[in-house]
Amino acid sequence: MAGKKREKKPLEFRNTQLADALQTQDMAALAFALRHGPTVVPLLRPGARDNPRDAGEVWTYRDPATGDVALLLFSDAANKPASLPPGVGLQSPVWLRAFLGTHGEQITTVFFDIAGPHPMQAAPADVIAALEA
Repeated sequence: MAGKKREKKPLEFRNTQLADALQTQDMAALAFALRHGPTVVPLLRPGARDNPRDAGEVWTYRDPATGDVALLLFSDAANKPASLPPGVGLQSPVWLRAFLGTHGEQITTVFFDIAGPHPMQAAPADVIAALEA
């Protein structure tokens, strides 16, 4: 059976621990899930497949009335509303910490699963504190 390739499992764009934490609205479990698992982010532009350094361009929401910027994160790509750009990325806790460290001054709030089933929101500083705990 030499030469037969093993099929790769498709990449799952979800974090079950994050979904469970959102369901119970447990802040400690949310912090743990953020520190130990990936987060699904909507992408305005997906990254180049052959460039591992290109993570794509993250989509953020800017309120037209106030100018406030929100970062939307999801526990599962299936929870992303269809009205958002179609691309998603699966980002690590290190990436999330770096992104918030770089853009935290512009971001006023972070929404988790904004369209449900169990939405939560937090200040960027609180998410950073959870990642560093």
